[in-house]
Parts: sequence; C-alpha cells; structure tokens
Amino acid sequence: MTEIERGQVITVNEQDAWTGTMEKLQAHKEGVLHRAFSVFVLNDKNEMLLQQRALDKYHSGGLWTNACCSHPAPGEGTIAAAHRRLMEEMGFDCDLQPLFELKYKADVGGGLTEHEYDHIYMGVYSGEVTPNAEEVADYRYIAMDDLLLWLKEKPQDFTTWFNLAMPRFIELTKASS
Repeated sequence: MTEIERGQVITVNEQDAWTGTMEKLQAHKEGVLHRAFSVFVLNDKNEMLLQQRALDKYHSGGLWTNACCSHPAPGEGTIAAAHRRLMEEMGFDCDLQPLFELKYKADVGGGLTEHEYDHIYMGVYSGEVTPNAEEVADYRYIAMDDLLLWLKEKPQDFTTWFNLAMPRFIELTKASS
C-alpha cells in the first residue's frame, strides 16, 4: 500500500456502503462520513489496555483512548486494517472479534470534525506491549471499575469516540460474561 493510499479514507453512506475516497485531513475538515475502526483490548485480568495519543497528533493529541484506532485504506478490509494498526501502534497483534458499529459526528477541535462509521473490535492480549512513540505517548492496563470512575470524573481526559463507545462496550461485554 502506498503512502498516498494511506492518506486516503473510504467515504461511506449511512449504511457503510462505499461512496468514494477522500484525503484524510480534508474529510475531517469537511466532516464527511468515512469508515473507521477502534480496537479494544482486555488482558487476562479483564483490565483494558489504554493508550494516550501522541501529543502532536493532528487531533485529540494527549487524550486517552482504546488500544488503537484508525481508518482502513482504499481496498483494505476493515479487520485487516485493525490488525495492521494494532501492530504499528502498539507492537503486537491478537485475535479480534467484531463487537459493534458506532456512527457519530463530533467536533474534535482545530476546525476538524470526526464523522465516522466506526467498526469496534475486541481482543484479548496479555503479552508485551511495545508502543510506537510517534503514535503513542503512554499506555496502561486499567481495571474496569477504575476506568469507569475516571471516565465519570474526567471525561475530558478521553477521546470523543471512546466516551461514546464505552457504554455500549460495557453493555455487550457484561451480557457475554
């Protein structure tokens, strides 16, 4: 995949059907609906892996979020992109299962809007994490009760999509346990 392809996002309609491609930053400036994915990872103690986005990310820098998130490139399957980015951002890969989809539109500052059709995946991993410093400022595993308290007390510490996805994540993972 070329760097030009990586700079493109897949634009979609409200049903996640392909409508075209667009340069990533332009899609965020115009608030165009595009395909994305978010990966949630738990370890064998049921702690969630969080990453703090690198401070110089083009939006939401320094905020805490799920293990990784990004956009599939044109011609790339969403789950394949999720595996690729998990390795690129956090230095590991694991089995991933689709959990749910989330459509949202939110101002993320700097004149940018996230308008995403987000595919949420979940994995379990307890091995070594070796984050990419260009993507990740910090990371930690956190007990779910501690995470929920932090989210309640300081939602501004977290990305918009993480705040939106967590209630559904909790609902679905409790139902399956």
